[in-house]
Amino acid sequence: MNLSVYIHIPFCVQRCGYCDFNTYAGLDHLISPYVKALCREIEIFGQSLPETMRNKVHTIYLGGGTPSLLKPRDLQMILSTLEYTLGFMAEMEISLEANPGTCSLQKIRGYVGAGVNRLSIGMQSANEHELRLLGRSHTVGDVVQAVEIARAGGIENINLDLINALPNQTLDDWRNSLKVALSLDVEHLSLYSLTIEENTMLYQKVSTGELLTPDDDIAADCYDVAREMLSQAGYLHYEISNWARRNIAGGLFECRHNLQYWKNLPYLGLGAGAHSYLDGYRLINVSHPWQYIQKLSSPNKMHCAFPFSPATQDYYIVSPEEQMRDTLLLGLRLVQEGVGEEDFFRRYGKKMSEVFAEEIHRLLQKGLVEWIEDGQKRIRLTRFGQLLGNQAFIEFV
Repeated sequence: MNLSVYIHIPFCVQRCGYCDFNTYAGLDHLISPYVKALCREIEIFGQSLPETMRNKVHTIYLGGGTPSLLKPRDLQMILSTLEYTLGFMAEMEISLEANPGTCSLQKIRGYVGAGVNRLSIGMQSANEHELRLLGRSHTVGDVVQAVEIARAGGIENINLDLINALPNQTLDDWRNSLKVALSLDVEHLSLYSLTIEENTMLYQKVSTGELLTPDDDIAADCYDVAREMLSQAGYLHYEISNWARRNIAGGLFECRHNLQYWKNLPYLGLGAGAHSYLDGYRLINVSHPWQYIQKLSSPNKMHCAFPFSPATQDYYIVSPEEQMRDTLLLGLRLVQEGVGEEDFFRRYGKKMSEVFAEEIHRLLQKGLVEWIEDGQKRIRLTRFGQLLGNQAFIEFV
């Protein structure tokens, strides 16, 4: 079974107003020791990695934070250590998240030289007033320039992230963001509705009444507008929040790394606050980068039994029932493919239509899911169910 690797880079120039991720501004001086700690964690995993998992890495995703703050030589060190220690497959997808304004042509060429072949750019909006609301430090012009630089630097697979359902957002605002994003002719688009998280600047403003709570009806309208505009532009809606164009071979520019999550397959998380799903365990690393560096610096903790790391802070065993629930919950996000009955049976020795008969019956009656025949019997969200995905997912939580 193939393995995916997530690498968390927790450093930012500034924290955005909506962000509750494990990120830290003003700690750039820790980047160099953090990179060394990452390489040590990789080497420790390599010592205990089962032979059946060696040379199985097929996707790497560098997320954050702002991974584009890394110098190309730092990225080269991380990826070289991964390749030497764990082993790469022939056709690798290596994605890096980038904030507009943090990438130069020289840096992108360095990333490409290190192995990066997919860039995910945090566009978020094409409206300057919305970027200010979100606390973003870039402009719309920076996004355009970032795409141009990525192309010139050799990146042939670009994703743009956009956020809708912002406080006071109109459908015209959202249409403008989509129009600008489509004009940039990228391979992939990820569109998310804003979630107001506690301990963020936006949460404080909504709590005090300075900003209105985003409207659920607007969110649904934004979703409909996106489905229409992106379909007309030739993008296939393959996951509840993601659209991709076809490549020259007729396949899709899907995010192969995220497909690993949506299919509930194993992944290794490296870095501060990173999560892993390995060998029937879910594991979480310590959150703060300084704690992480300290954990990887202790001479008494340089050996660990798989799947643990010296940085592991918490873990639990995933029961067979939970694994089955997760597979169905996550697989329903794949709006075209859904979850196959035969695939499920091969994996667990049970039919999902029997294990989850009551849950599936309720969802069918509500019109949220449907059975289709596509070589095998599959269950997937209906078009209506895509709008109310959370009502379907709650059945399997």
